[in-house]
Amino acid sequence: MKCMMSVDGNNIVRVSDDRAAKLYHEGFRYVSKSIWKEKVRDVNKSTEEKTPKGNIKSNKMSKAQKRHMRNSNK
Repeated sequence: MKCMMSVDGNNIVRVSDDRAAKLYHEGFRYVSKSIWKEKVRDVNKSTEEKTPKGNIKSNKMSKAQKRHMRNSNK
């Protein structure tokens, strides 16, 4: 897969290698995938921040806490 941009810069497409070779001869140029991502793919995505899974606290006791509870009950 290749990312191609038209000469005027209005049209950015992601196409197969064979199609990219044809578009190159029609005047398109190769661009990086990051340009395609920011201009085409991520245009309509919401900018809501998702909570990372690493920050969720659990009520589950660790092994050390369980061991301490067993030893303190004796």
